[in-house]
Amino acid sequence: MTISFVLEAIVVLGSIVLGTRAGGIGVGVWGGVGTFVLVFLFGEAPGGAPITAIGIILGVVTAAALMQAAGGIDWMVAMAARVIEKRPKQITVIAPLTAFLFCAGAGTGNIVFPLLPVVYDLSVKNGIRPARPLTVTVVQSGIALAASPVSAAMAAMLTFTDVAPYNLGLAQILAITFPACVIGIVVTSLVVNRMWRDMDDDPEIQERIAAGAVAALRDGGGGSSTAHLTFTARGRNAAIAFLLGVFAIVAFGIFEGLRPSYTVDGETVRVDMGVTIILVMLVVSAIIIFVGCPKVGSVPDQSVFKAGMVAAIALFGIAWLTATFIAAHEEYIVSTVGSWVTDFRFIFALAVFLVAAMTTSQSTATNTIVPIGLAAGLPVGSVAGMWAGGLGGVYTLPANGPQIAAANFDETGSTKLGTKLLDHSFFVPMLILSVTTVGVGALIGAFF
Repeated sequence: MTISFVLEAIVVLGSIVLGTRAGGIGVGVWGGVGTFVLVFLFGEAPGGAPITAIGIILGVVTAAALMQAAGGIDWMVAMAARVIEKRPKQITVIAPLTAFLFCAGAGTGNIVFPLLPVVYDLSVKNGIRPARPLTVTVVQSGIALAASPVSAAMAAMLTFTDVAPYNLGLAQILAITFPACVIGIVVTSLVVNRMWRDMDDDPEIQERIAAGAVAALRDGGGGSSTAHLTFTARGRNAAIAFLLGVFAIVAFGIFEGLRPSYTVDGETVRVDMGVTIILVMLVVSAIIIFVGCPKVGSVPDQSVFKAGMVAAIALFGIAWLTATFIAAHEEYIVSTVGSWVTDFRFIFALAVFLVAAMTTSQSTATNTIVPIGLAAGLPVGSVAGMWAGGLGGVYTLPANGPQIAAANFDETGSTKLGTKLLDHSFFVPMLILSVTTVGVGALIGAFF
C-alpha cells in the first residue's frame, strides 16, 4: 500500500463525509473539491465525468416535472389509493407493493408522501396497527429506484455496467432487481405483519382512541379514504404519456434491434441506452406539453424537478471524484480490495448500505461504491443484485422526509421516530428488506 493511495483515500472519504454533513448539493460540491485536490495536488489525471448519467437525469426530470405540473402525480396517487382500498385487510402487503410499482414507474420515492394518509386511514378503520403498512410502504421506496428504468440511481448504474466488458444493460438489470425487490417487500411485509401488538391489545393506542385523538375513528370507521384524492383529465393524460415513455425505454432495452444504428469507421454502432433514454424522455416531454398543457414556467418549482437537480449536482461531483481515484489506483484496487470482496462478497453490499445510510442518497451510494466493486472484479450480475438491497440503507436513521411524515400522520402513535437513532419503527423493517433483497438479488444475479 503506497502513501499516495492512503492519502488520496483519505481525501475521498473526507469529501464524502463533508458532503454528507452539508447535505443536498453539498455532496457534489465537496466531490468537486476532492477531485480538485487529486488533480492539482496529487497530479492524478481527471477521471471521466458522468456526462451521460447527468443527461439521463436531466431528460427524465424534465418529463417528470412537466407531468407533475400537469397533475400527473395526482392521478398516479389516486390510482394507487384505489388499488390499496380494494383489499384493506391485506394492506400491509398491498400498500407497499402498490407504492413500489408507482415509485419504480415514476422514478422517484416522492410519490409515497400523498399515499401515507390513505394508508394510515385505511389501517385504522380496519383495526390494523398503522405502523405495519406505513413502515414498509416508506422503506420500500429505498430500493424501488433500483427497479426503475428512469431513476437517477439507475442512470448512474447504467454508466458503469452498460459498457464493455460488463455489457449488463437496462433489461438485464431490471431482470435482477425487480424480482429481488418484490420478494424482499413481500417477505418484509409478512414479517412486519406479526410485529408489535395489535391495536386492540395496545393500551397506549386504546388510550388515544378513548381520548378522541384518532380522527379516523370519530365517524365510526365509515367514509372513503380516497374521496379527497382528485385529478384532472390533463393530469391523467400526462401521467399516461410518461408511463408509456417508461415502457418504451424498457422495450428498447429488451429488444436492441429497435434502436437505430449508424456507421463509424466502417463499423456498425447501435445507439446506446443512455442516449435512448434521454431522447425518449425529451419526446415524452413534448407530448406532455400538448396533452397535459402544464404551465411550463412552473416546472422549476415542482418537487420532482428540485430533487432531480440536487441529484444531478451531487452525482456530478461525487462520481467524478471516485472515477479519478479508481483510475489512478485501479491495479492496486484489483489486486488487494478485489481479493477481499471476492472472498467476502457481501462486503460490497454492506459498503453500499453504509454509504446510502450516511448520504441518504441512492445515486451517491451507486456512484461511490459500484465502480469500486466492478474494479475489484465482482461479477456484474452480483453487483446489480446486491446493489438493489444495499440502497435500503437510506432509511437507517430517522431523518428522511417520508419517515417523519409517516410518524406525523399516525395519530395512534404506533409509528415512532425514536430517541436513540436506531430505535425507530422503520429500522427493523428496513434491515429485513435490505438483507432479503441483497440475498435474493445476489442469487438471481449469479445467473447473469
